[in-house]
Amino acid sequence: MKKFLFSFLCVLSGLLFGALILKLSGISPIEAYTVMWNGAISKPSYIAYIIIRSTPLILTGLSVAFAFRTGLFNIGSEGQFIMGALSAAFFGYFFNFNPWIQIPLVLMLAVFISSLYGGLAGFMKALFGVHEVISTIMLNWIALYFSNYMVLHDGFHKANTETSEFINPSTSITILENWKSSDAGLEWLGQHPLISDFLRPSINAGIFLAILAVIIIWLLLKKTTFGFKLKAVGLSPEAARYAGINVNKKMTQSMMIAGGLSGLAGATHVMGVSKNVAILAAHEGYGFDGIAVSLIGSNAPFGSMIAGFFLGALKYSGQKIQSALEAPSEVISIMIGAIIFFIAIPVIFERPINKILKLWEKK
Repeated sequence: MKKFLFSFLCVLSGLLFGALILKLSGISPIEAYTVMWNGAISKPSYIAYIIIRSTPLILTGLSVAFAFRTGLFNIGSEGQFIMGALSAAFFGYFFNFNPWIQIPLVLMLAVFISSLYGGLAGFMKALFGVHEVISTIMLNWIALYFSNYMVLHDGFHKANTETSEFINPSTSITILENWKSSDAGLEWLGQHPLISDFLRPSINAGIFLAILAVIIIWLLLKKTTFGFKLKAVGLSPEAARYAGINVNKKMTQSMMIAGGLSGLAGATHVMGVSKNVAILAAHEGYGFDGIAVSLIGSNAPFGSMIAGFFLGALKYSGQKIQSALEAPSEVISIMIGAIIFFIAIPVIFERPINKILKLWEKK
């Protein structure tokens, strides 16, 4: 209850701060937030776009939250996302089996490679004492430039573009992709306009994988001995070592799981949305946004899922105010920054939260 109230007050403060920025820009906050609200839920297709936008945020947020619960700060979610995306694009193009084999095979390879990449930071900390914040920041840039190098590789690079070849259709996880354009599909969707509007965006199975990952991580942390050992290492490495837990091994395992979750985010994004990878001049930000998702969600699995949907809705609907009101879309980034700022100084909400809880207990 206390964590929920804290997150709620931080989000509310961020929205109020955003309203202040809008007012200073000469734009009505009420009008702007009305546009954002309508731009999020007024059409089924808007909800579908938010689901698509939220899927990688849920997984990268879950990755950061899991590492944090085990005493590690995974700044490298961005690089792990890139490695997962690159792996899915690479194997999705060069492999072309039956979809029932192709899809799980590509997903498993992408998760495996990104988990090894994430585990590298844990291994360096365990063996050499290299702080994971430093190593993961460096690994983010290594992943970006390695991805750019691979995109330009002969046989994988699409001629006259700055992108890789598209994955084979057997790798796609877009829901009802072929049926929607068939005669039977067009006829049925024409009779069901709401469902037709919801399926118009390329909504994919990634959201189901994200929800499944949230449930598995929750069960792992709450119901298993392995999860208990990981949390024990996070709470007190020395006490865990005294209790006979191999701390170095658990650090590596924790970062491997975190890396696999971020890699799953990259893989589902390629297999369900982009269908290829491009040369990047800078990071796309899915991994860094995952840090915000984790913090807003109190570093909890289900909290990260709710925060992922919230941040996805905020980012998608925030685009609407630019076209509708000529408001700066950067105000959304200001809101997110303000929310994180308030999360970083919990002392300002400690007294009101304690008062609210005391009143609740009396009732």
